[in-house]
Amino acid sequence: MTKPKTSQKTPPLPSKSELLSWIKDNPSKNSKRDIARAFAIKGAAKIDLKHMLKQLADEGQLEKRKRNFRDPNSLPPVAVLRVLGPDKDGDLFAEPIDWRGENDAPSILVVAKKGDPALGKSDQILARLAAVSDQDYAYEARLIRKIGTAPMRILGLFRANAEGGRIVPIDKKSDREWLVPRGETMGAKDGELVEVAQLRPKGRMGLPQARVTEVLGDPSAPKSVSLYAIHAHGIPDAFPEEVLAEAAAAGPARAENREDLTRLPLVTIDPADARDHDDAIYAHVDEDPDNKGGFVVWVAIADVAYYVTPGSELDREARTRGNSTYFPDRVVPMLPDSLSGDLCSLHEGALRPCLAVRMVLDKTGEKISHSFTRGLMKSAASLTYEQAQAANDGKPDEQTAPLVTSVIAPLFAAYQAASLAREKRQPLHLDLPERKIVLSDDGQVTSVAFRERFAAHKLVEEFMILANVCAAETLETKRQPFLYRVHEEPSPEKLESLREVATAAGLALAKGQVLKTSHLNRLLDGAAGTEHAEIVNMSVLRSMTQAYYAPQNFGHFGLALLRYGHFTSPIRRYADLIIHRALITAHGWGEDGLSTQDVERLEETGTAISVTERRSMVAERDTNDRYLAAFLSERLGNEFEGRISGIARFGLFVRLNETGADGLVPISTLGREYFHHDPDAQTLTGERTGLTIKLGQPATVRLAEAAPITGGLMFELLSIGGKLLPRGGGRKSAGSRGRKQNVARKKHRKARKIEKRRPK
Repeated sequence: MTKPKTSQKTPPLPSKSELLSWIKDNPSKNSKRDIARAFAIKGAAKIDLKHMLKQLADEGQLEKRKRNFRDPNSLPPVAVLRVLGPDKDGDLFAEPIDWRGENDAPSILVVAKKGDPALGKSDQILARLAAVSDQDYAYEARLIRKIGTAPMRILGLFRANAEGGRIVPIDKKSDREWLVPRGETMGAKDGELVEVAQLRPKGRMGLPQARVTEVLGDPSAPKSVSLYAIHAHGIPDAFPEEVLAEAAAAGPARAENREDLTRLPLVTIDPADARDHDDAIYAHVDEDPDNKGGFVVWVAIADVAYYVTPGSELDREARTRGNSTYFPDRVVPMLPDSLSGDLCSLHEGALRPCLAVRMVLDKTGEKISHSFTRGLMKSAASLTYEQAQAANDGKPDEQTAPLVTSVIAPLFAAYQAASLAREKRQPLHLDLPERKIVLSDDGQVTSVAFRERFAAHKLVEEFMILANVCAAETLETKRQPFLYRVHEEPSPEKLESLREVATAAGLALAKGQVLKTSHLNRLLDGAAGTEHAEIVNMSVLRSMTQAYYAPQNFGHFGLALLRYGHFTSPIRRYADLIIHRALITAHGWGEDGLSTQDVERLEETGTAISVTERRSMVAERDTNDRYLAAFLSERLGNEFEGRISGIARFGLFVRLNETGADGLVPISTLGREYFHHDPDAQTLTGERTGLTIKLGQPATVRLAEAAPITGGLMFELLSIGGKLLPRGGGRKSAGSRGRKQNVARKKHRKARKIEKRRPK
């Protein structure tokens, strides 16, 4: 007789709360099979489990992804994250790429290990997550791999259409438009300036797609030109509330533990439009009988370290900015205006804290000794370069007349001595005039000219260089870590290119010798006063390596100095603030010197502020180009004199004598003949006519196009060296040839590729 089978009772289904609790505690086991196995659910009961999971998903308590279920308010063990960037303490945080929870996305700290690649804001990473408690963040993430960089962001003009719109980039180096689908426009109106982020790359057909992330408004609004550069280059232009609050709480410095320097008639000498005054100078004849004919020179610098202390909100923001950025219509300062324009600025008659160096020079300008002090000063006068120069030339005004004998004459006498030592040292004799763009109150360019350079400019520059050298020497002697200003010698490749330019100008730069600045100075001096002067100066400048900040010393080639550090502008450069703190620590002047953290991350700081410095330089240059294009846009068809400043396969660049603006002459507009490009000799040679176009040649051009939005200029070449440009031979009529040239010009304007390889 067969025994009846005993039935096995199926375990009851878990309650919804039990199910949710288990899924939350086991984020790595979230498939239906894992859940059924955990609760021993078999057979037909799996159908009931499926219905329960669907109900929880419909109610929003669970999220179904493919065949998995998870708590939408928690994160899985492995997730794709977007890096948010460091917080004020330097810790790196991230957020989940796709968060669908009811509350804000949880805070995730990225814990880096040795060997991990550097991560930046908006980078995408695959990371292993671990929930943490008793912290102000919910998860810790450890990098598995970096899976993407920040989506490409573009600044451009929005052009509306039925499908949404298109983006016309304002960067002259970009000729690619972007498609903005309907629903991704953020309400942008036709013609407005917008920022967009890449949505998806270009497929087999059509344009790449983007979405508008910010609407910046009317691009023709007064003084909006610099906003393009600020936004395009990511320059922080708004101070956080906590930074402004800290600056507002600052007050006048106390006099204790400071040397009283108010007895010295220190003066500031700056441009007429200077926005801050961070250096003051004074000189007098040395009364020491052993230094007959010598001078004592004082350089006093605003004591920014007193107000911006290590680890403060002001310090974090200043380090992030790295430096101030200057535009024709505005300045983006490193420090809030209550400091940069007030408490740290050496205003005439105002009591101000300072760090000062006393330098003793002999009659030939050689430095005999120097010493630093932390003091309190009062500027005797805030002068412009023009005022100081006029007073020294015998034309003082009401302000400078009382200072001629006691202040101005001794300063120029000391400079004359220092010039002897400078000439012996042989720093580079570069002569690069500075362009000045003058704007009206409504932001329109009223004039463009070159700033006149006086002996007063060189005087201040030379004393600042001497003070910077003193700072580096003192800190080396006291074995105090700091940041050097490093400028290494040119590479062999760049020197070879410079030799080609020199040969084309009828000059020479010898090979087989250890390069010294004196060799380059012979080249510069040989070109001075000739038609090749500007191009030789520019070529020497282009052959130089980029200067940077580092805790290691590799010398300063351009200034012909063994050691150099920036000390004289702490209001606008973070590197100078680091040196001020180092001097405070080295002399034991207070608790606001170089912190342990400052020392530990000197290398990192040097790299960071070198990057921000280059960022500001590019932003300033782009802004000036746009203002110049706007200024010249009203002179289309006019003829201008200039010189050939660059040669490329696709054309040549001409720099205008009047404004210093650069523009392109496309090779297709040079006639019907073929031009051979020699990149070594930097020439273009016509196949039929034999015409050779080379650097430095004088040229007459007609302005064919000016694009204020991009800063691009296009010229038509009329003559070279006073001779009309010959048009290549051939059977086609002049009319046919002209029509072909016009077609070529239109193609170039449409492509907008004309300045992709523009020399800078």
